Amino acid sequence: MGNRAGGRRSGPKCIAIVGPFASGKTTLLEAILARTGAIPRQNPVSSGNTVSDHSAEARAHAMSVEATVATAEFMGDELTFIDCPGSIEFAFEAEPVLAGCDIAVVVAEADEKKIPALQLIMRKLDDLGVPRILFLNKVDKAIAGVRETLKMLQPTSSVPLLLRQIPLRKDGVVIGSIDLALERAYIYREYAESEVAEIPGDDKAREIEARFSMLETLADHDDQLMEQLLEEIEPPKDAIFDDLAADLRDGTVTPVLIGTAEKGNGVLRLLKTLRHDAPDIAATRKRLGAPDGAATVVQVMKTIHTPHGGKLSVSRILSGQINDGTELFLSDGNSAKVSGIYRMLGKDQSKLTAAKAGETVALGKLDEVRTGQTLTSAKGGMKALVDLAPPQPVFAFALRPKERKDDVKMSAAIQRLAEEDPSLSLNHNQDSAETVLSGHGEMHLRVVRERLEGKNQIAVEGHAPAVPYRETIRKSVQQRGRHKKQSGGHGQFGDVVLEIKPLPRGTGFQFTDTITGGVVPKTYIQSVETGARDSLKTGPLGFPVVDVAVNLSDGSYHTVDSSDMAFQMAAKLAMREGMATCSPVLLEPVMKVEIVTPSDATARIIALIPQRRGQILGYDARADWPGWDVVEATMPQAEIGDLIIELRSATAGVASYRANFDHMAELTGRLADDVMNANGKAA
Repeated sequence: MGNRAGGRRSGPKCIAIVGPFASGKTTLLEAILARTGAIPRQNPVSSGNTVSDHSAEARAHAMSVEATVATAEFMGDELTFIDCPGSIEFAFEAEPVLAGCDIAVVVAEADEKKIPALQLIMRKLDDLGVPRILFLNKVDKAIAGVRETLKMLQPTSSVPLLLRQIPLRKDGVVIGSIDLALERAYIYREYAESEVAEIPGDDKAREIEARFSMLETLADHDDQLMEQLLEEIEPPKDAIFDDLAADLRDGTVTPVLIGTAEKGNGVLRLLKTLRHDAPDIAATRKRLGAPDGAATVVQVMKTIHTPHGGKLSVSRILSGQINDGTELFLSDGNSAKVSGIYRMLGKDQSKLTAAKAGETVALGKLDEVRTGQTLTSAKGGMKALVDLAPPQPVFAFALRPKERKDDVKMSAAIQRLAEEDPSLSLNHNQDSAETVLSGHGEMHLRVVRERLEGKNQIAVEGHAPAVPYRETIRKSVQQRGRHKKQSGGHGQFGDVVLEIKPLPRGTGFQFTDTITGGVVPKTYIQSVETGARDSLKTGPLGFPVVDVAVNLSDGSYHTVDSSDMAFQMAAKLAMREGMATCSPVLLEPVMKVEIVTPSDATARIIALIPQRRGQILGYDARADWPGWDVVEATMPQAEIGDLIIELRSATAGVASYRANFDHMAELTGRLADDVMNANGKAA
């Protein structure tokens, strides 16, 4: 392959900031905004005044709980940064953002415990085909050398981590960096632009060695550069910069820049790299498969419900231009008109008259539009460019307002929250009459509850959702049921003999009749079945009954007083009395569970499964995921409710699981007594 002229890229860019929890993403954004003049000064996260953590919930928990959008100007170009939460519980916030951005800045540090979390992020970027730069943060506190750190981090990346800078030290303290492409030293100054300096003589040999290593990696994709290295010819700096930009955009390397966001160190070099090397909107359009043409195409990355301005749809303009009042079409052919265009800076907005291709803006009052949708000015709409598929929820609670009058208000508020966070799901359980809210961890749903109570002023109560216990029988019985009532005029008469038998697990309910001689007229047999079915809604132990066969074998009727209702009542009486003598037993649902975990935590995961009455089916390496395992087990649903809390505690917050119903199993002894007592039934 010949040398590739990369050229300098400019124009509006959209940059996602991602990384493990507490790696310094919010601090980096704050430093970027201060350096570009978007905010007057850099505020520490501890102050509660950062642009990212503007919500009450973020401040209360000292962590990002939603993606925050902030646009700044740098060297005449517009750069929009979207700070994505680091906790796995809020990770889905990043999915629609990453789809529409040009590049991701991955914030990492020299912390071995955060490698699995970093691997999850890098894998997601691979899946979406998003180019990335790794910003190695907190270099002033790192004990290991930067190249040793890269060796530790390399297994998280499918492509080479390419070191573009090395730290400059004095008396063991990091005082700046050496840029390997520019061959120039930069002396750090807190919250200010670094001072350019000559590379100290003592560091020259180290710089030459690191630079050669960088060039060797670049030469893997540039035959001309490879020849120059073999012939010991110094390659032109322009060619090196072109290769750095081209390899970044092609995704064949991940450049690594260093710094300390807390002090604003390394921020300017990062900004310049993003401005010059990041792909532009044309590359992002191509990656998404967006059509080239005159039509305006818009990708919705986030939904926000503001207290006073209504609904805002944070969107990337992939092509064309948006004006106030522009009509856009959804994939189903319906249309919506833009009412307001805004530039975002955290919670603040400034109104614009128009937005062009490449810009990231908030569009007002698109009430029918949802996160992840693709809009176009072409009539009829177009198929969505992004397939948003939230992972299976792993935590849930049943929710109700403390005041019944707030029921409708709560439902509407949750619907708005689910628009903002598509990973939330809300279901009404018919059996338990519970409204069940599901999400991706205890903190995830805690924040939802805090928003209901704070932002929406709705006091709520939450508890673990009911487990769908069932009951069945172990013995067979023949039972007569007679319903006779005389109250003037026509009476009521129904008489049946039912044979009640257990069925194999999972069979359900079967009804038959062996009536001879017309002792129960055919017109009433259906009524007997209806009565038998109704009686199974609540068995002698207080739960729905399953896996039972009922046969109508005998009975009698009255030509005047018999009726459908009378035979229903007779069947119910027979079932109620008969079921109690059939050795009823409680059944609990058992789930097939698949847990994904870093390999170094597998032993801990395997140890906790039996503690939750689980049975281990086996474990194996996770396919194409070095350093990860998959553990398979069966576990009662009653034990799964808070399983994710223990899994994440054992794995530095990164394990997850999928659970699907497997079978019903008998539950006896003290556990069964506890369930029945809680349900209001004595054992």
